[in-house]
Amino acid sequence: MNDLDALLASREMVLVAGSGGVGKTTIAAALGIAAAQRQHGKVLVLTVDPARRLAQALGVGEFGNTPVRIPPEAFADAGVKVRGEMWAAMLDTKAGWDELIRRHAPDVATRDAVLANPLYQNITSRFVRSHDYLAMEQLHDLHATGNYDIVIVDTPPSRNALSILDAPSRMAEFFGSRLLRWLTVPYRSRFFTVASRPFYQVADRVLGSRFLQDIADFFILFQAMERGFVKRANEVEALLVDARTTFVIATTLETAPSHEARFLAEALADRRMSLGAIIANRVLPAALADPQAAESAAALVEAADGPLAADVAARLGEPDHALVASVLHHVAAQFDDLALNAARESERRTELASMAPAMLDVPWLSDDIHDLAGLGRIAGHLRGRA
Repeated sequence: MNDLDALLASREMVLVAGSGGVGKTTIAAALGIAAAQRQHGKVLVLTVDPARRLAQALGVGEFGNTPVRIPPEAFADAGVKVRGEMWAAMLDTKAGWDELIRRHAPDVATRDAVLANPLYQNITSRFVRSHDYLAMEQLHDLHATGNYDIVIVDTPPSRNALSILDAPSRMAEFFGSRLLRWLTVPYRSRFFTVASRPFYQVADRVLGSRFLQDIADFFILFQAMERGFVKRANEVEALLVDARTTFVIATTLETAPSHEARFLAEALADRRMSLGAIIANRVLPAALADPQAAESAAALVEAADGPLAADVAARLGEPDHALVASVLHHVAAQFDDLALNAARESERRTELASMAPAMLDVPWLSDDIHDLAGLGRIAGHLRGRA
């Protein structure tokens, strides 16, 4: 059993994080396939990234909060062998908030009043990074059902991924914040209501009838659900540091993504959250980092103007030796750049490898990954079976 198989077999929750543009969604889906190849149970891949790329890669069309199974025949058609079942879901913010209100409302009247509030949809779409908090809520729910042996979560880009990690505590802090008191005190204090009435009358004329009243009504109702929200937020926060949960950082070995990966690894350590592996995507061949590769490029440049150009021109039936020499110069320069980049990647990889229990590579592939067959190839590289 390799490092990845051991990691996936020992955890119930895997959160895949990383900066944008590194193939994180692809890596998350490939991890799901890798788990389904090694294990007999049910694997769920949950994406909380607003970009709906996962559905396209898995070939299942649109999906939302309700998990859908990837058909076994789809794997067979793609030539990908799996033992277990693979399921996929994507966070639906609107449906998620409605469910939260139904769950935490103390009574039917409060529930209906919140859902009917004119500003409810607009406020919840922007409220304390609701996408982040709902992602953690859904993660908790999916884990609590016990329906899946492992849940793999594709998170937003890394700085936003930290927002997801902090979302439960921010939700709990909100209920004791000055902002919430400021929003609701005009409607809880008779004296304040009388003193501020002229201001609210002007505000209603400018912003529309009952604008501030609707906001205050919403947050007063929201306060009635404080106990349930805070309790759940604490449970979600505990799940993130649970021994059954781990994080996988996806990155490339370019300068900026590597820096982001280090930042995220350090942030996880500060929060005492488990980092299971770092996966480097689109890695150049290690042979290019060999010093002899650079020497070969330099030798090619020197030989391009000499007999080599004539020999190549003769073999190609090309009478213009200068043109051939120019092409050889260009090839040598490009090769030299690749060798230099590969050497830099090797250094960055060594730095990242020192920060995680496992360091896995996905090589630079010649074609774009957009289907199950391609995801199966990446899973093979991650499992050392390519």
